[in-house]
Amino acid sequence: MTEPTGTPEPPERLPLFHDDPKLRRKRGCSSVAGVVIFAAAFGGIAGLIGGEIAGLVVAGVIALPLLYVMFYNLRRRVWLEGDTLIVRTWGVRRIELTAAERIDLVISDVRGTRTVSLLVNAGKRRKVAKVDLAVYSGAGGRELGILQLRKLANALLNNTEANGLVFSELLVAQLKSEARGDAAAERPLYRLASAAPAGKYIQRFTMEAVSRFVATLD
Repeated sequence: MTEPTGTPEPPERLPLFHDDPKLRRKRGCSSVAGVVIFAAAFGGIAGLIGGEIAGLVVAGVIALPLLYVMFYNLRRRVWLEGDTLIVRTWGVRRIELTAAERIDLVISDVRGTRTVSLLVNAGKRRKVAKVDLAVYSGAGGRELGILQLRKLANALLNNTEANGLVFSELLVAQLKSEARGDAAAERPLYRLASAAPAGKYIQRFTMEAVSRFVATLD
């Protein structure tokens, strides 16, 4: 009997984002329109005070950074390949989940829409990645798929530096809640999003805070 030869196949690459081209185009167009209106308003005020050149300069100074951030977010994609996060913006970077020095749970609140994310920090420059786990608005929303959550939980389980076990248990609890058929409001990620105080654009929950919450779950 001959042994198999050749290189092993690479791990499956799972997308950790919701890719809807139509929604992305719509969001991009509305964002550009918002930037143009915002920059034009300030440019108009500056133009009334300092003249046409001053108005154009002010409009450009305001519009360019906003457009950069907008296109940065539109290009951003995150994949999971084995235990590695692959992040694409203007370039591509790889972050080993098992070697991350710090993991935090982050909740952002934009006009009533709350996004629950993991912020993974490998302790090096440009080695930071944000993984969106769920987006909630009102009583519903959208969450990462079962396969993505399961693979992500497995990868986090192997991280001892940042106590990834805590975050792995949170994702497992989310999976169990989905398997029981719980409504969105009864699931752990939704409960975390709802528990975050209102009025803050972004809030960070440390491993200790998440650990206390996980300890209350079934």
